[in-house]
Amino acid sequence: MMPVIAVVGPTASGKSDLGLALAERIGGEVINADSMQLYRGMDIGTAKLTVSERRGVPHHQLDVLDVTQEASVARYQRAARADVDAIRARGNVPVFVGGSGLYIRAALDRLDIPPTDPKVRAAIEAEATEQGAPAVYARLRAADPEAARHIQPNNVRRVVRAIEVIELTGMPFSATMPTRRFVTPAVMLGLRLEQAALDDRIERRVERMWEQGLQAETKRLLHHGLRDGATASHAIGYRQAIAVLDAVIGGVEARDDTAQATRRFARRQQAWFRRDPRIAWLDALAPDVLDEAIRVIRQAIPDIESGRLREDG
Repeated sequence: MMPVIAVVGPTASGKSDLGLALAERIGGEVINADSMQLYRGMDIGTAKLTVSERRGVPHHQLDVLDVTQEASVARYQRAARADVDAIRARGNVPVFVGGSGLYIRAALDRLDIPPTDPKVRAAIEAEATEQGAPAVYARLRAADPEAARHIQPNNVRRVVRAIEVIELTGMPFSATMPTRRFVTPAVMLGLRLEQAALDDRIERRVERMWEQGLQAETKRLLHHGLRDGATASHAIGYRQAIAVLDAVIGGVEARDDTAQATRRFARRQQAWFRRDPRIAWLDALAPDVLDEAIRVIRQAIPDIESGRLREDG
């Protein structure tokens, strides 16, 4: 069975380019693993490849949600695994590309998604609103210290979800966390680069997004209900653009805040992926990064079909 390939790493590290090049080289189809690229119309602010930039390579899990819908790990797991089966049935290689660590784990690892209840969640969300994020985080820490250790205190959405699962199942949320066991053969490739270089790429990406019309894109999305989207409205860049449109902050402050928030997000991504010993790390800036990726795949799968991988393109 042809393995699944996953290209992971922090934002702005070059995952989309490498994933696309790999798919072209090995006869693959790309499955998006960036939670914000699931949304229709959220293009500039997520650095989504345009149709022409995809160079004819099929891409899946892009533009599958309206901005008013909530992104769900459970929905993504079902859809992404169905994509894997369909791609393999066509004789092609599934290539996951993205930096949403939990989505990658949900697609590739043994992970049973626990139940949800809108009423229970709403009550916990109301508690978080009334008492503040530190209060609900303290509640989680008391109920499940292990889960609290893996969740950022200011990530209210995940804190609420953890408490919801504890209430519904009577079990620690940490017991539902994914184990590092693939459900299907997989090779994970990670892109790394020096922090200063990554920060510089983030600065240039943010500048480019605003120049390309992030504010205008956000204005259009507001007409489609972006402000009411439980997930989409909090996306980095869009949140700041909304503040500009609401005359809460100015454009320069919004760009600076977007860059700072993106740098923090990138550091969280790096910390998440560094914990996974299965990832083979590649120098993102190396001119031969594609050939290095091919060599890693060859080493991991020595009996791969003849002719499928070619180091010389």
